[in-house]
Amino acid sequence: MSFEFIKKLPTPEEIKNEYPLPDNLKKIKQERDKEIGDVIRSESEKFLLIIGPCSADSEDPVCEYISKLAPLAEKVKDKLIIIPRIYTNKPRTTGEGYKGIVHQPDPEGKPDFTKGIMAMRKMHIRAISESGLTAADEMLYPDNWGYVSDILSYVAIGARSVEDQQHRIVVSGFDVASGMKNPTSGDLGVMLNSLVAAQNPHTFVYRGYEVKTSGNPLAHTILRGSVNKHGNNIPNYHYEDLELLCEKYNERELVNPACIVDANHSNSGKKYKEQIRIVKEVIHSKNHNKDIDKLVKGIMVESYLEEGSQSISDHMIYGKSITDPCLGWADTERLILEMAELL
Repeated sequence: MSFEFIKKLPTPEEIKNEYPLPDNLKKIKQERDKEIGDVIRSESEKFLLIIGPCSADSEDPVCEYISKLAPLAEKVKDKLIIIPRIYTNKPRTTGEGYKGIVHQPDPEGKPDFTKGIMAMRKMHIRAISESGLTAADEMLYPDNWGYVSDILSYVAIGARSVEDQQHRIVVSGFDVASGMKNPTSGDLGVMLNSLVAAQNPHTFVYRGYEVKTSGNPLAHTILRGSVNKHGNNIPNYHYEDLELLCEKYNERELVNPACIVDANHSNSGKKYKEQIRIVKEVIHSKNHNKDIDKLVKGIMVESYLEEGSQSISDHMIYGKSITDPCLGWADTERLILEMAELL
């Protein structure tokens, strides 16, 4: 057994020099970070909507999708803060299949991390420039944070990563809202333990340095459902689940209690149309219970230009997911407008 060192990757500083964030976009990010952070801190009553493709596999359709979100975001801005999903790393349970644009800038091509990191950064910056919306991404690899620290306004830690110590303590150094998902087992204790770690300071080794963090007060939980030992999906977005999470928060000394509900994955059983019903049920629970209303700060939805999904080998339909199936644009637009009315 051995490691073959193929090539040394560019440093975050080198990539940022190659694709710098212009000053006008820096100001947009600063304003967006505060606006989103105010929701997590309960200083704003707006509701977060983290929405977009399952995987951001191609720059043109992703940026077109986000540009279509922009006028909607303006229309509902009194109620909703829309955060586009630009997920450039795709976790794979078996290690097989498409792993995101960072791995494969060409979905059917071989891994090329240098080109992938550049493609990731270029896509994020273009999306901000064309829409005025800074985005969310999943931090599958904590070492990648340096490449996107100046462009992201939201970070998610996935169900397979949330039990990993490195993910937990690296989040403690982030300065943006960071959601910790429940693990695939559904154990709320594991999720909340990850939150304790993320909110507290740590000293550890990172990218060859000894580093110290101050803790991330904007770290919060994400409910994404779970899977039992028989492989059956167990949703955790229902009223009673949200009540239970309120109780669990009250048992711990955590700052800024906040939860985002993921309407897809094990909550919907990846039946993408069910996301519409789940969103409305969560809002109903918020409207019915003041404690749930205080805790649930937003929701995640997977959507794209075209509904459903297609295989990588086909990859013929522009703006259609090559990973998990997504809502199409017509349903997306309708849902966003309905959410604003219900909140």
